[in-house]
Amino acid sequence: MNGTRPPCVDFLPTPWCIQKCEDSYNVPYGKDLNFGSEVYILAGEKQIQLEIMRNGPVEATFEVYEDIVHYKSGVYQHKVGRHLGGHAVKIIGWGVDKTTNTPYWMIANSWNTDWGENGFLRMLRGRNECSIEIGIVAGTPKINK
Repeated sequence: MNGTRPPCVDFLPTPWCIQKCEDSYNVPYGKDLNFGSEVYILAGEKQIQLEIMRNGPVEATFEVYEDIVHYKSGVYQHKVGRHLGGHAVKIIGWGVDKTTNTPYWMIANSWNTDWGENGFLRMLRGRNECSIEIGIVAGTPKINK
């Protein structure tokens, strides 16, 4: 999606957008770099959960459909709309929705805080929704002593 949202579809309204940059992040680029000593690929719910417990968030990709552009809250499951492409995100945890008892991945997205649940997404867990559970990338950080 190249950092932009796709054109609106006829059956859903255009989401409201904030038209200014956030001033609160002021770390210089050279001090905002991290390196890894190894990288590896995971697949499947249990492997992903174990990696998050041991080493923290993992990187994931998923197939994007029109309905996710208008996601506001709840556990996302693709229902309607055409395929738009792929997108990379960070899975930071998991849970079970208290109202619907639906398992989900907690995902940090890059579409700003006006999208989803303050910039986060809960996506159906355990069924490879939108191919989210294949090709997970994780790594071990390189620590300078």
